[in-house]
This record gives sequence, C-alpha cells and structure tokens, in this order.
Amino acid sequence: MTDIMTDDIKKAVEVLQQGGLILYPTDTIWGIGCDATNEEAVKKVYALKQREDSKSMLVLLGNDAKLNSYVVEVPEMAWDMIELSTKPITIIYPNAKNLAKNLLAEDKSVGIRITKEEFSKKLCERFKKPIVSTSANISGQPSPKFFGEISEEVKKGVDYIVGYRQDETNNPAPSSIVKLEVDGLVQVIRE
Repeated sequence: MTDIMTDDIKKAVEVLQQGGLILYPTDTIWGIGCDATNEEAVKKVYALKQREDSKSMLVLLGNDAKLNSYVVEVPEMAWDMIELSTKPITIIYPNAKNLAKNLLAEDKSVGIRITKEEFSKKLCERFKKPIVSTSANISGQPSPKFFGEISEEVKKGVDYIVGYRQDETNNPAPSSIVKLEVDGLVQVIRE
C-alpha cells in the first residue's frame, strides 16, 4: 500500500467517523461517501446531490463476511453471485438492518456491493462499517466517468477529497444490479 493511499485512508476514516462526507474512488466510478449507519450523514449526501431521500443509495462493504450484520437473511444465491462475478455487482437485499433508515428503499431493501478494488476495500475494512457509495454528481446530471469530470459544486460540498487515483482517465463500467428475494426470486435490473 502506497504512502498516499495510507494517508488518504486515515484522513477519510477520520472524516467518516465525524459524520462528514468524502469524495473517493471505488470499484466503478468516483463516489460520494459517508457512514451508512449515520442518518445525519446520509441526509448531507441527499442535500449535496439535491436528491429526494425516497431514492435509496447503495453501500460498499470490504468483504462479504459483514453481510449478515446488515441484512436480516442473506439469500443463499447471493454468496455464489459474489464469488463468481467477474465485474462489480450490486445486490439489492430484502430486509436491511443496522443501517441509517433514510438510506433504505420503501420496502426496507438496500443495495450492497462487496468491493474488490484496493482503495475502497481497505477504506471499508479500516472504517469497520458500510460506506455509502453514490455517484459524484448532482441528481439529474451525468455521472462523472473520472475525477476530472466531477463538478466544483460536488467537490466543495464534501469534507475530504481523496487524492489517490485522481489522475486516472479510464472509463470504468458500472456495476451489474440484481435484486434478490428470500424466496429465491431474482430480478436483473442492470447487466
């Protein structure tokens, strides 16, 4: 792990612990993040994005061992999907628990992605809680594909901007999104 990454993770964790917002690279695009268990922090994300809080946001975890802490019953199929997926996959689980209430969909479901990207994985592991990951844009505007496309409004609205990976200009693919039900029903939302 590079010194830049180590410093960024340390500072980002401090901001997250204080209920602040971060701008950080993920396994897909740059995201606005906060403590997914802190309702006040989640409110700040909705305010920055100028988005209704009835639209749920997904969260990142550093490993699948933590899933049972945030989902009442993880459908059996989820474990295989996480293990076998060759690209980032967001799974929408029924009956979320231990997360900010204003983060969840009306049916109490939540989208969770187990990140395999080095920075976001280490950030989640160090923070020891799930981290909100929502695209770094104002609602209704295009999602920035890399750091240079993020608006000044978003940059000024967060408490910490991660320096790591800011110079990358690749065009990352969005995650697949699949909704799972406890009864085994699977709905592919985005391939």
